[in-house]
Amino acid sequence: MRELLILRKNHIYRFCMVLFPLLVIFFFTSMMDDGLPTSMPVGVVDLDNTSTSRALGLKLDGFQMSKVVAHYPSVTEARKAVQRNEIYGFLYIPKGTTEKLLASRQPKISYYYSYTTMAAGSMMMKDLKTISTLGSAAVGQGTMRAKGLTDEQIQTLIQPIKMDLHQIANPWSSYNIYLTTVMVPGIIMLFIFLISTYSLGTELKFNSSKKWLALTDNNILVAIFGKFLPQMLIWLAIIYGYEYYVFYHLHFPHLGSPWMLVLLGLMQVLASQGFGIFAFGLMPSLRMSMSISSLWAVLSISMAGSAFPIMGMDGPLQSLSWLFPLRHYWMIYQGCVFNGFPLIEVWFHFAALAAFMLLPWLVLKKIKNAMLTYVYIP
Repeated sequence: MRELLILRKNHIYRFCMVLFPLLVIFFFTSMMDDGLPTSMPVGVVDLDNTSTSRALGLKLDGFQMSKVVAHYPSVTEARKAVQRNEIYGFLYIPKGTTEKLLASRQPKISYYYSYTTMAAGSMMMKDLKTISTLGSAAVGQGTMRAKGLTDEQIQTLIQPIKMDLHQIANPWSSYNIYLTTVMVPGIIMLFIFLISTYSLGTELKFNSSKKWLALTDNNILVAIFGKFLPQMLIWLAIIYGYEYYVFYHLHFPHLGSPWMLVLLGLMQVLASQGFGIFAFGLMPSLRMSMSISSLWAVLSISMAGSAFPIMGMDGPLQSLSWLFPLRHYWMIYQGCVFNGFPLIEVWFHFAALAAFMLLPWLVLKKIKNAMLTYVYIP
């Protein structure tokens, strides 16, 4: 009852445990609602100005991710537009391209794109490369048809090997599906870390630690359980609400059992609370423990392995990745929820989350000593 009263009176808990997590959930899911960026601005430098070269520009504009917003008289003007962030890239068609194509003299067209923004740059490169290939294929197709070749013969010559692409689990290549499912849990873990250390640190800051322990006859285990049980229930409501929203309302793919989602959410909350309590036990200071928690949470987003694979990192960083709860959450999620594998396939990551849950046992005595003897220093 004491902890429920604290949660009700202190607005920080209301903001950090309910309002901000909900804002994060709706922000990320709505920001990438289309799955992939669409209509990214691109330019064309067409010095050839023939029906063939203009057709290339029209085809580029027809792609979902590209939108031709301007035609430039020179490469210099287009380059300046890229530098002013007006366009992400441009297609350069030099004079005489069509003439050389018809004469089979292999003309060169160029495409330039900015890689300052990695996602936009890679997608722009894909569209520009595709339009370049399609342009040469279209002219080649017309030439071979004029020579009397059948469509089947033309297709064999243009594309000798036909690719049959199968993207597993995320066939839409949706950024929303694979980024939201690691970013949102990672940020919620950040809030759990901070609130866990904050709730212990404020006992020292407001000189209420001795009264808190006195309610439990100085039993630190009962005190910790009583303090974090209400918080755990609130966090579980947020996590399960998030899972229902993305998997059953937004229909994110999940091949695993719904009970796996329930178990993963419970492990996520308990492991995060365990790490927050452990961080305070290592450094019984409100400022220092919150700094450690925030640093560890921010680093965990990079060390989870969703954006850059852990196997591609240096050996010391691969070993360090085991110290981040988000890494193990992500591995269990992509194995058991995303791909539907049995839990035995990722049992070592499950055991690692269980170890994070048990970390507070190592510092209970130190936390009790801090609550009874330490003096708060701003």
